[in-house]
Formats: sequence, C-alpha cells, structure tokens
Amino acid sequence: MKVLIVLTSHSELGNTGEKTGFWVEEFAAPYYVLADAGAELTLASPKGGQPPIDPKSELPDFQTEATHRFDKDAALKTQLAQTVKLSEVNAADYDAVFYPGGHGPMWDLANDTTSIQLIETFYKQQKPIALVCHAPAALVKVKTANGDPLVKGKQITGFSNSEEEAVQLTDVVPFLLEDELKKLGGIYSKGADWGPYIQKDGLLITGQNPGSSEAAAQELLKALK
Repeated sequence: MKVLIVLTSHSELGNTGEKTGFWVEEFAAPYYVLADAGAELTLASPKGGQPPIDPKSELPDFQTEATHRFDKDAALKTQLAQTVKLSEVNAADYDAVFYPGGHGPMWDLANDTTSIQLIETFYKQQKPIALVCHAPAALVKVKTANGDPLVKGKQITGFSNSEEEAVQLTDVVPFLLEDELKKLGGIYSKGADWGPYIQKDGLLITGQNPGSSEAAAQELLKALK
C-alpha cells in the first residue's frame, strides 16, 4: 500500500508580508493514520526539499496528539526536509494520494500543471484522492476525460467561507474555496465551523478543515482496503 502525500511549496500569505505553508496537523494526523496502518509513504512538493510550515499551525492552541508526536519524530522531520520534486513522481507507483491543506495550496497547487496532471492520472487509474481543508484548491483546474471539471456533480467539501472569515483572510486568498467549488458545479456541503466533516464521492475524499484531516485519512484507508 503506497501513498503519495503532496505538500505545498508556497510560503507567502498574499501581500500581507506574513508567512503561510502547510498546516502541521493536516500533515501529521493523516501521516500517522496511514503509517500506523502499514502504508509506505512518499512526501512530495512542487519545488522538492523542505516545504514551508504555516507558523500559525505551530501555535499552542493548534497542537494535537499527532502534532506532539511529529515534534518528537526526528526521522519524519528528516524525511519532510527532503520531499521529492512533484515533477519526478509517477502516479503509477502509488495506490492513492493525499493532499494536506494550509493556505499555501491556494496559490501553488491550484495552478500547478504537474499536480493537475497527477490528479487527473490518479483519477483515470481509478485510485483514491483525498484532500483536506484548503487542499481541495488543487482540484479547481483538474478535468475529467470529457473536459468537465472533476468536481462537477460531486459531493465535496473544503474550507468554508465562514471559516475563512473567522481567520480574517477572506480578502487575502486568491479565491474563496467554497465559492469556487460551487462555481465549478461541485455539490458543496459543510459541517459546523472547525468540526470534523468529510465527504466521499467515489474516489474523491474531501475534508473541511484541520479537524477533518484524521477522518479523511481513515476514509482513504477504507478506500484502499
């Protein structure tokens, strides 16, 4: 059971002068769910090397069992510092793919042609694709074989407008994920802000926010079995 985890390489939070990247919990929780189940995991990012960590995700308020475990996991930190370049990844080598969020993917993975082609290939090869929080942004330019948006007509979730408003980044992000998924014809739904909420539609698994990352990974495991 081989799973690819794709992280953002983008570190600038729009024009705010602040930093962004991936959200630690959304990487750590799924990583351990999958690793503990015996999955062989490869970490990749558009630029390769160390992907940027969103500094806010390291604040005390956002720590969980998985993030505490990550803090002590020297081997995983070493692996994370050496992510494979996305352009060197072959979808045929993997059984599934998982995209953690954080605001970074809104800028790079949403537009990254390599990532877009990779998701299209996973989909064609009938392999499960899971994305959590802002990572469903990586789907906005993904098409099916007939040229339709992949999300069209599919049950889907992702970081909600109300959650974006709560973190006061509505005017900073390049687009609002909820609006964009709806615009593309996705059947968007959400749970309570910050509560775990996932949607599964065929091969596509999406989680709404950081609190949904573990459930999304567990759903991916079920799909693999």
